[in-house]
Amino acid sequence: MTQKPAIRAEAERLFAAFQRAGAVPVDADILLPAETLLDLYGEDIRARAYTTTDPLQGEMMLRPDFTVPVVQAHMANGADPARYCYLGEVFRRQEHLGNRAPEYLQVGFEVFDRQAPEQADAEVFALFASLLAGLPVKPVTGDIGILMAAVRGLETTDRRKSALLRHIWRPARFRHLLDRFSGRAALPEARVRLLDRLATGTPVALIAAAGPLIGLRSAEEVATRAAALIEDARTKPIAAPEAALLYDLLGLQAPAEAALAHLEGIIFMLPAIAPAVARFAARLDALRSRGIDVVRLPFEASLGRTSMEYYDGFTFSFLAPQLPAVASGGRYDALTAVLGQGRSIPAVGGVIRPELVVEVRS
Repeated sequence: MTQKPAIRAEAERLFAAFQRAGAVPVDADILLPAETLLDLYGEDIRARAYTTTDPLQGEMMLRPDFTVPVVQAHMANGADPARYCYLGEVFRRQEHLGNRAPEYLQVGFEVFDRQAPEQADAEVFALFASLLAGLPVKPVTGDIGILMAAVRGLETTDRRKSALLRHIWRPARFRHLLDRFSGRAALPEARVRLLDRLATGTPVALIAAAGPLIGLRSAEEVATRAAALIEDARTKPIAAPEAALLYDLLGLQAPAEAALAHLEGIIFMLPAIAPAVARFAARLDALRSRGIDVVRLPFEASLGRTSMEYYDGFTFSFLAPQLPAVASGGRYDALTAVLGQGRSIPAVGGVIRPELVVEVRS
């Protein structure tokens, strides 16, 4: 309770700094339509959203963050380029004891600019770094776009690539699929028995002989899924060199400049990542021009894979021991396309939690 004035003062300081950087203050409703927005968040937030049902508006949720509603408003009414900032509470249910609050202030900055996306990445990161300068926080950067490009370039079926892309934000599930698709892990015994049974006849006939349907799926949907399982079982494994490169990317942690050199060195083996690596190089140039020491700046290729599912490129966090991220953000170009009804614009942003700034400063 005694820290509330300090937290509010810190929030106002950050909010004012974002406005001086050219951002227009915006707000978002506290109660948002859950049906259209909840799927855009990661598993963690979906599981922790406060939801309710309104007799007129359907399922609603308390605002879990600002980015999605700000993007929705911009795609409906905004002109670009644009810079926005906001200050307000967000709400996330806590299922376990710990240091994660169910309600806290969030101060954020978002940039919509199609002219120079890598410059915009550098602008946001450098601004956050300047606002957190002198605090005992560690900056970390990443790029989910490189991993996504690597998956899209695999020599395997579209079905397998889609499965991997769908689970990029679920590291354990992603690795399990990669292990199976590359032949490192055997099929589950139950799956083997099912495939053996399916091989004895057509899925439709087997379903009809099994008795009445239970659940929401129709017989046709079950048959389609069964056919997909058979097709996948007959698909050859992802080649060992390709799988090895993907495992390498998953674990890549190095200073940013060294990480770039490593990635440029494997492009000839995984040419699909070349455009994403070129964007990474351009971003480092832009960061360097803003005074960021990219020789020592930490880079983790998987950073952001356990947070927001709308990140699809540059990611960053500012971390302190024993605390959630003090600040975090990233690029979310695909989100603007989802909410833009046929239109899209490159976009990047981030948020700072003022109560954590106060805590690490004390």
